[in-house]
Amino acid sequence: MDHPVPNITTALTGSLQELEQHFLQNQNKIETWFRHQWLETPPPFYASVDLRNSGHKIAPVDTNLFPAGFNNLNNDFIPLCVHAIQTAIEHVCPAADKVLIIPENHTRNLKYFESIATLCEIIEKSGFDVRIGSLIEDLDESTEYKLESGRTVTLDPIIKNDNKISTIDGFTPCMLLLNNDFSGGCPEIFNDITQKIIPPTQLSWAFRLKSDHFQHYQSVSKELSEIIDVDPWLFNPLFKNCGELNFLKREGEDCLADFVNTLIQEIQVKYDQYNIDKKPFVIIKADAGTYGMGVMTVHSGADIYELNRKQRNKMSSLKEGKKITKVIVQEGVYTFETWGDNQAPAEPVVYMIDRFVVGGFYRVHAKRKSNENLNAPGMEFQPLAFADPGIVANQPNGQKHYPNRFYAYGVVARLALLAAAKEIQLQTMKN
Repeated sequence: MDHPVPNITTALTGSLQELEQHFLQNQNKIETWFRHQWLETPPPFYASVDLRNSGHKIAPVDTNLFPAGFNNLNNDFIPLCVHAIQTAIEHVCPAADKVLIIPENHTRNLKYFESIATLCEIIEKSGFDVRIGSLIEDLDESTEYKLESGRTVTLDPIIKNDNKISTIDGFTPCMLLLNNDFSGGCPEIFNDITQKIIPPTQLSWAFRLKSDHFQHYQSVSKELSEIIDVDPWLFNPLFKNCGELNFLKREGEDCLADFVNTLIQEIQVKYDQYNIDKKPFVIIKADAGTYGMGVMTVHSGADIYELNRKQRNKMSSLKEGKKITKVIVQEGVYTFETWGDNQAPAEPVVYMIDRFVVGGFYRVHAKRKSNENLNAPGMEFQPLAFADPGIVANQPNGQKHYPNRFYAYGVVARLALLAAAKEIQLQTMKN
């Protein structure tokens, strides 16, 4: 694991963009800064970050601390994942030999189980015993699910004895690895547990807010921008969040419309500064939640008043029926990356374990536009691969250099990872 950001392919061709070049030219400063940050604020166990690259700007739009989609990674990345898992578990529980994964209760979503199966394989190859402990209430015996890949996953019911979680057949792990965001609240079974629970339950969507995360991101991106002398806006999405609202009852829409207009004006100022001939837009999304639910694109405050009943219903609830009462208004970032002959809009999703970038893939949606949310039904996933040296750039001293186009994505994704680390640190201090 010599390189924090492996040289991975992207969907782009041609010369490097200005921001990509700037990150590469300042790589030593960036990596030194990150090393110091991780000493002060240890990274989360794992995370995935959705990025958008508009050419003039690369920014995170979502950070998931309970990532699924491991099955969409290229198999060539597995050795990176194994090394990173070993490091991550050593940091959490140096004497660990057993790990219990706590997944979502998606018994009908076999694609999700493909991700869990891949995660199990990575942990096993890292040298640990691993099982899957289920929170399904009516599960009273081990249940096996056959997957399209030919693999199987086995869900084991869990019990609590002496403040420890075990499977019903006595598998007692050193640590619990959560892959469940607990949008509906954290189960009582995890109260007063003596085992390590990673990530902390306080980082679930029952407690966490995207606006808090992006507040931390704003802080760390500003700090890095001062070190490498670049405008932080080039990798930091502007955002605002307002108070309580109710889309169905049309409560709070005046406040929301005002925030949209204010943010559009702020984006336009930056567009004018950089001569960007695009129409600014914002993304409104639930301040807590995942799966791309409760998300919409708007171009002005007037759009808020014109939502129809179907759109209001869509923006009123999330996974497990959780009501949307707060939203974040986030600067929309166009994607100029595409995939395939039909030039379908695409966005990179970067995966990290501990402080290491371990791979990624493209989320592609042929029926969406470059200014829309791609995390929606109908999306496809295209695994990335290690880069072939391919085009060689000649340096003044005659040496040949193979630029890592993916490096900029790794920098921005790790900034989001650092922001999440700040969230964890703050939650730990509160408790």
